[in-house]
Amino acid sequence: MEKKNEKITSRDVDFAQWYTDVCKKAELMDYSSTKGFIIYRPYGYAIWEEIQHYLNYYFKVSGHENVYMPLVIPESLFKKEKDHVKGFAPETLIATIGGKEKIQDKLIIRPTSECVFTDFYAKIISSYRDLPKKYNQWCSVVRWEKTTRPFLRGSEFLWQEGHTMHASKEEAMKETLDILALYKKMGEEILAIPFTTGKKSEKEKFAGAVATYSIEALMHDGKALQCGTSHYFGQGFSEAFNVRYLDKDNKMKYPHQTSWGVSTRLIGAIIMVHGDDNGLVLPPWVAPIQVVIVPIQGQKENIKHKGEELLSRLKKLDLRVKLDDSDQTPGWKFAEWEMKGVPLRVEVGPRDLEHGRLVIAKRNDGKKITINDGELEESVTTLLQDIHKEMYQKALDHLNKNITPVNSIDELKKVVDKGGYAKMMWCEDEACENKIKELTTATLRCLPFDEKASGVCPICGKKAKKVALFAKAY
Repeated sequence: MEKKNEKITSRDVDFAQWYTDVCKKAELMDYSSTKGFIIYRPYGYAIWEEIQHYLNYYFKVSGHENVYMPLVIPESLFKKEKDHVKGFAPETLIATIGGKEKIQDKLIIRPTSECVFTDFYAKIISSYRDLPKKYNQWCSVVRWEKTTRPFLRGSEFLWQEGHTMHASKEEAMKETLDILALYKKMGEEILAIPFTTGKKSEKEKFAGAVATYSIEALMHDGKALQCGTSHYFGQGFSEAFNVRYLDKDNKMKYPHQTSWGVSTRLIGAIIMVHGDDNGLVLPPWVAPIQVVIVPIQGQKENIKHKGEELLSRLKKLDLRVKLDDSDQTPGWKFAEWEMKGVPLRVEVGPRDLEHGRLVIAKRNDGKKITINDGELEESVTTLLQDIHKEMYQKALDHLNKNITPVNSIDELKKVVDKGGYAKMMWCEDEACENKIKELTTATLRCLPFDEKASGVCPICGKKAKKVALFAKAY
């Protein structure tokens, strides 16, 4: 008996349920027996691996080294930087018993690793010759969230966190902004997501940071998603943990520090930016399977052999290819691979074989193209590139269409209720930022680069100092 493809909720009927349906039915994840902790299934984890491969290449080119730090942080160590502690205290999971004995210095399951990195740097940095020190780790962190959603907000999630030390503020700031630019480039080159970049407000910056910069993405439903951050810490952690070095002028100094990271939240962004009512739509360069070959009447020997030949040919292009030679019907297979967002589907049946042709279907727009057999390699290569460009342009058009200048709280409310960014002149007073959140639930997503303020803040009437983007967010 044929297994039936499961339908998903329409995005426009219930976007939240649509998202959950896609996560589950595309087999990206499943729920574990521990509330808030998900299982990353192979298909979902494979997307994360492609992101890892991309970033690891650029991290290593720019002189960063991968390390791994302990999962737990002694409470006494964690408390050394007071702003940091205050920011993360509500989210910490703490181990108090080891074996049968009470742990005297409680162990905090890492919510982030500034403390352990800085503590280690105090041991290995003593001279200007030791700088810069540029480490990164791939790991999981735990934040005890009250409300969780797969990939977007979990009690445990996977990420990379870079932590660097530099001799000067200028060098550390360059590192902070270079990484932000790399994240934006990642969006353009493999995720097909146009990130808006800028500085966070004082209210929204990372606990313990001097300045926080972020990449923000706009989802299909008009809500924003913070997809990554890069922080300049100044010398705060260095002083708290007594990280000092002897400089060339024979004086002891504190190094300047940065940290930065992206997480599996990027998978959530991919789903919500590109997905449709048939399921996932994956950008080609992060898709676990880039091309699926579906034989029509695949039980016939000549069709079976043709499918295997096509598989062999495409694998020579170093593509991630699958031959679906299961006993399901072609219709079931089409729906299944659409659900999983595979960018290209190659179909071959008796009539195609007879005429020396193939049919290629594009997942992003559903278009079908008939090609000659000999054009397969060139066509697939070109189509994958075209799909990425089309997906990026579609997301960019959606973003540009949904940035609306506003001149009053009423206008701002209308924009964020509908969905999108409200672009407003802001006095930089936190009281106005708080008032907007109180009246609309929207938050200040970022202060975009290269935007000049003019006129007045519509909330208080004072002279505007910054251009700010407000939106409701995940």
